[in-house]
Amino acid sequence: MCKKAICLFVGLLAMAVFATSGYSQTKAIGIFDGNTDIGTVKHKGNVEYDAQTQQYTVSGSGANIWFDKDEFHFVWKRIKGDFILRTNAEFIGKGTEAHRKFGLMVRKTLDGKSPHINAVVHGDGLTSLQYRKAVGDSTKEQKSAITSAGVIQLERKGSTYIMSVARKGDVFGPEEKIDLDLGDEVYVGIFVCSHNADVVEKATFSNVRIVAPAPPDLVPYKQYLGSSIEILDMATQNSRIIYQSPKSLQAPNWMLDGKSLIYNSDGSLYKFNLATNTPTVLNTGIAKNNNNDHVLSFDGKWLTISSGDGGPSIGYVVPANGGEARRVTVTGKGASYMHGWSPDGKYLVFCGERNKEYDVYRVPVAGGPEERLTNTPGLDDGPEYTPDGQYIYFNSVRSGLMQVWRMKADGSEQTQITNDDNNNWFPHVSPDGKWIVYITFLKSEVAPGDHPFYKHVYLRVMPVGGGPSKVVAYLYGGQGTINTPSWSPDSKHIAFVSNTSLLFPAFPISKN
Repeated sequence: MCKKAICLFVGLLAMAVFATSGYSQTKAIGIFDGNTDIGTVKHKGNVEYDAQTQQYTVSGSGANIWFDKDEFHFVWKRIKGDFILRTNAEFIGKGTEAHRKFGLMVRKTLDGKSPHINAVVHGDGLTSLQYRKAVGDSTKEQKSAITSAGVIQLERKGSTYIMSVARKGDVFGPEEKIDLDLGDEVYVGIFVCSHNADVVEKATFSNVRIVAPAPPDLVPYKQYLGSSIEILDMATQNSRIIYQSPKSLQAPNWMLDGKSLIYNSDGSLYKFNLATNTPTVLNTGIAKNNNNDHVLSFDGKWLTISSGDGGPSIGYVVPANGGEARRVTVTGKGASYMHGWSPDGKYLVFCGERNKEYDVYRVPVAGGPEERLTNTPGLDDGPEYTPDGQYIYFNSVRSGLMQVWRMKADGSEQTQITNDDNNNWFPHVSPDGKWIVYITFLKSEVAPGDHPFYKHVYLRVMPVGGGPSKVVAYLYGGQGTINTPSWSPDSKHIAFVSNTSLLFPAFPISKN
């Protein structure tokens, strides 16, 4: 080969490398493996990841995602198996085209004509499930009854894809689903298309999650998925994962100084330092097999815990920073699950199993006979005092579905607070006394008297006196997500646990 030919070859090779690197990046971006311009675009797309907020800002151009080919910017991860892909998203700026798009996508390849499926929100509010079944086929669409969705979820079960969408704060609307074989290993991620080759549009994606759900053969309470501790900002509803573990972590509650959380795992309680993101075992003395019913006193000095070392759960009191446990519930009467302190520190309230019925009881912290506060057939659970000590909130199945109830501190005037078509559990009153957060299970997935692991759940907030509820978190979790009071001392944040097999970690994984 002559020198001129060699130079020409090297030059062409350099141009090819430059062109490839200009349109595709394989460097890890948050939970994703890379980002790519799909198809031929005039203006290179981009993604910016804010590690502090765990939010993504995606810029993309492209003429369309339609007919037989696509042009857009894609932020992706290569994965196998079933998954749940979810995000909150919104456009930045007014925009140029009514059909500019953002959403979630699953593709067989990164080629512009690849088979794919996407859950997409258009600039004019149209929200739909769009798909291409084969290479170069025309794109088809199923329109959602929900418009201008701010929350999008795309789930794969085998070869079935399910889209769930909602306006921010609402529960998900009717599902759209399609059977589509894209192969086991696919590209999944978030995207932006400007719908105009000469324009670049931007969207922000928050609460971006790729969840590997429980397999159908998982044995509950014997096999577990990994856990993520998340901190939810109530002002923005943006949630950050602060810690992940392959073990089952459950029921984080905030210590009074705002610097630590307490959670349970494998029968032990842990104190989690929020500054260093490290847990240390909390000494609970003779209480060795602790479950997820543990609550701090209002003054932050004491912890009531529930422990069942080879027998029914028993209530104890232990210093908040660890020490010897003192038993506070009676023996031989059945299980006791501790849920709340009176603000004056004199009483504990708990869910007690007595004669095969579960009701709300209270017992003096200093010792003495327990007092039954509810007396209806079915489960009454999760009692918790308001900060002024006037009321106790709890959840009860007495009206058919599990709902939130309230009663006076002496058990009188029992009143239903929520009344919807879901199962609502574990109401927690904010320290400022203004709000209640509770967890919602879908009645299509969960029986009214059950609160299992690994389900589609919502965290919802309502005014303490009653009123409309709004969703503040959409997640995969359930048992252990917020069994205990989980508000920060300033009422501005909520700590909770979500679950995944950790095939797609969003944070450095701990061995603990």
